[in-house]
Amino acid sequence: MESSSPNRKVVLPGPAVSAEWLAARLDRPGLVVLDGSWYLPGSGRDPEREFTERRIPGARFFDIDRCSDPDAALPHTVAPPDHFRRCAEEAGVSAGSAAVVYDASGVNLSAARVWWNFRYFGHEDIAVLDGGLPQWVAAGNPTESGAPVRTLEAPAPFVPRPRPHLIRDFRDVLRAIHAEGVQIVDMRPRGRFAGTEPEPREGLRGGHVPGSRNVPYVDLVDSATGLAIDLEAFRRLVAEAGIDPANELVGTCGSGTSACAFAWLMARAGKGDVAIYDGSWSEWGGRDDLPIETGPPDD
Repeated sequence: MESSSPNRKVVLPGPAVSAEWLAARLDRPGLVVLDGSWYLPGSGRDPEREFTERRIPGARFFDIDRCSDPDAALPHTVAPPDHFRRCAEEAGVSAGSAAVVYDASGVNLSAARVWWNFRYFGHEDIAVLDGGLPQWVAAGNPTESGAPVRTLEAPAPFVPRPRPHLIRDFRDVLRAIHAEGVQIVDMRPRGRFAGTEPEPREGLRGGHVPGSRNVPYVDLVDSATGLAIDLEAFRRLVAEAGIDPANELVGTCGSGTSACAFAWLMARAGKGDVAIYDGSWSEWGGRDDLPIETGPPDD
């Protein structure tokens, strides 16, 4: 059992924590809370402005765009190690920190991307607040507003240790199409996967990587509670999509964000090695030299 001593390092219970769990430990030394909110183009939402208006007390804003590769042509590409190190330390995360990340979407849209980024760089002491800010508020917990009181500096360095097995590029995905024991899982909505609805980013073809399976990220949330679906429902969803968890799994989506929600729930289910195609459809759909399929997944 975790000690109640205020000097003991916070021990995360797994990849997910509840609002109740976080509220009981919010002021514990060594625990850093990050707001990783991000929204699709055209949503009309400004995550940094919303963070200033309402946030979990003591939270730091972790800007997914700014903490991606500043020289990449694609959105949300993993940052160079030193760039990510600076972002982590500016947010107060050191090698010895336990971190909890949330977003305000109500569907765990982007918090899992921050979770995955930290895990890619070797930091395992991070979890997602299930249900994010809406769940925190619904539970009657306090919030704060205004500019953060001070700049939080990490008490010790953050040491990035990239883990290449957690990331894929388009060449890896191209090889995976015909590889035994590998499955590509696309988290975009069904219409975008099938090519019957437009992409939110201009200039992209419609459809999906041949042979990939479709699990829309909104299906990962229980609409009645705003929490991630339970493990039994998640395993059933995965099976119905034709996914074998014993395979090597590669998550993809529009820009590498919501795919991380699938990796997060797979980690919660005990499979922590789901890789992410970092370019995702922003790259694949924008190139004429890569194959696509349209329509529903193949049987």
